[in-house]
Order: sequence, then C-alpha cells, then structure tokens
Amino acid sequence: MIRLENICVDFGGVRAIDNVSFEVDAGRITGLIGPNGAGKTTAFNVIAGALKPTTGRVMLDGQDITHLKPHQRANRGLARTFQIPHEFSRLTVLENLMAAASAPVGENVFNVLFRRNLFVAEEREIYKTARDTVRLLELDHVRDEKAGNLSGGQKKLVELGRALMRDPKLILLDEIGAGINRTLLGKLADKIKLLNIERDLTFCLIEHDLDYVSRLCDHVFVMAQGQLLTQGSVEDVRRDERVIEAYFGGGKYEAHS
Repeated sequence: MIRLENICVDFGGVRAIDNVSFEVDAGRITGLIGPNGAGKTTAFNVIAGALKPTTGRVMLDGQDITHLKPHQRANRGLARTFQIPHEFSRLTVLENLMAAASAPVGENVFNVLFRRNLFVAEEREIYKTARDTVRLLELDHVRDEKAGNLSGGQKKLVELGRALMRDPKLILLDEIGAGINRTLLGKLADKIKLLNIERDLTFCLIEHDLDYVSRLCDHVFVMAQGQLLTQGSVEDVRRDERVIEAYFGGGKYEAHS
C-alpha cells in the first residue's frame, strides 16, 4: 500500500530521517514504534505530504506520490489522524464529520446556485454517512455536543471519524491512544480491528504502548535516531537487544540494513 524508498529528511544541519525504507502491506495493521525523537512522526509527515523528503520517494499503490500535496494524497485514499486532535471545537460532533467529507458538487458554486437537486442530494448522503459513522464509533450520545466540550478520548474518536469520512484506503494513526483511559482505549482498538476486517482498511500507527501495539498490529517497524532499527512481530522486536537498548539504554546500536 505504502512504500518509502531511501527517505532522508534534513532540517538545516540535522538529519531527522536517515535513509529509511519500509513497506506497509495492504489490509494489515502495521505499527511504527521507537523512543521519543526516533523520527516516527517525521516519517508520517513525509507519507501524508506535510513534509517533503530531502531525498527518496513515497509510493502509494505503486504510484509515485512524492510531489503530491496532502489534499491530492487524500483524494487517492490516504488519511491521517494527529496526536493532538484537530477538531473544529465550535462545531458539533456530527458537523465535524460532515465538514471532513469530500463534496465535489457542493465545492462548486455553480452547482450550489443552479444545480440545487445535485447539491441537496450530496448533502443528504454526507449527513447519512456522518450519522452512520457516529453510530459506528458509539458517539451517538454526544452527536449534537460541541466537539470542544468532549473528553480527550472522545476527541480521538472524532478524529478517527473525520478520517473515515473520505472513504480512505489507508489511515495513519499518530498516537491515537495517547491520553485515553483504558476502557476507551480498548473500545478504540476494537473499532480499528473491526474497520480492518469489515472494510479491509489498512492502518499504520505510531504508538508507545507495546501491549496496545501487540493487541493490534500484525507487523511492526522500529525506528531509533532517525534510522530503521529492525522489524518483525511485536514479540520478536521486544526480545531484540538493540530495541531494548534504544528504548531503555540510550546507548549505541547497529541499524538494520
């Protein structure tokens, strides 16, 4: 689904990502883990188009998307959530989801003015999809609540709902579980697995909680100091001495080549 090829990212004289390559397979839930400062979010920003790599290519479904803008990547089925939710705080939950939907008819002023039937039909369909998504995420009881009044966990669910509104093929989840209580965290994991199975949605997630990662992910990549350290199952990487050192020792390691 996604392939990074020899990605390097430089900020001035600092190399944040150093020659990283990996593939996220379609139909799987893949984890990207590593200590703070490893380059994980930078890698996500490169995939989503928020950041251009210094060198290397980003491929989506075999097509080079390196030079596409974020909205162009979104139109090709790539969605993401953020570690800090980006909800519209003064809009309701339902309105937040509707605002995130693709609306090619309504985005054309001519259609709004002179093709009202098409515009109204599209709005009706967006409303139905948003309502169904709210129910799927079990947010119906706060559907008409302003998003700014929600708990941190509920905002994360709204963030996921907004990503779903564009009918994506791949969703990047940036620490979706951060700051969420254990009950809501479990519910969120269940929803991600359900979407993966029933809609064949591909997920790639950044997460620090390895128990949570092991509950969700088929495969994980480990980054440290801007490099790809290793990859495999959660249990395999947990036993890797380089991973233990990167997480807890702060010492040197040999990057996987």
